[in-house]
Amino acid sequence: MVTIRSVTGADFNLISPLLNDWWGGRQMSDMLPRLFFIHFQETSFIAEENGEIVGFLIGFFSQSHRQEAYIHFVGVNPLVRKKNIGRTLYHCFFEKGKEKGITTVRAITSPVNKSSIAFHKKMGFDMARGDKVVDGVFVFSHYDGLSQDRVLFAKKI
Repeated sequence: MVTIRSVTGADFNLISPLLNDWWGGRQMSDMLPRLFFIHFQETSFIAEENGEIVGFLIGFFSQSHRQEAYIHFVGVNPLVRKKNIGRTLYHCFFEKGKEKGITTVRAITSPVNKSSIAFHKKMGFDMARGDKVVDGVFVFSHYDGLSQDRVLFAKKI
C-alpha cells in the first residue's frame, strides 16, 4: 500500500541519487536542489511503498500571485508507473492548495517529455499557447534559458 507524507530536509539525500536513473539517464539532479526540501515541506510530498520511496512531488504556493501554486518537479519510479501514484501526489497538492485558497496550479515540462505532456492533459491541465509549435505542441522558446523551450500548463482547482 502506498502512503503519502510531507518531505523533510533529509529526503534530499534519498531522492537526489534517484533522479537521473528515473529519467532514463537524463541529467535531472541539478534541477532539484536541497533548498526545495528545506523551504517547501508543507507543499511537497513523498509516496512510499513498503518503506521505499516510489514517488515525490515538489511544489509551492506563489508569493507573487497569492491564488496560484506551482508544481516544480514530480517523479515516479519507472517500475511502479501506471499505479496512479503521480495522480495521488497531484491530488494531495490540489487539496493542500484548496485549503489555502489556491485557485490555479501551474506546471511546466520539456517538449521532449511526451509522457509528462500526456499526463498533464489527462489530469485536466490546459496548455498555454506558446510562440512556436514543436511536434504539434505549443512551446515557449527559451523559457528557461537559451534553447530551453518549455510547455506551460495551468489548471483551475
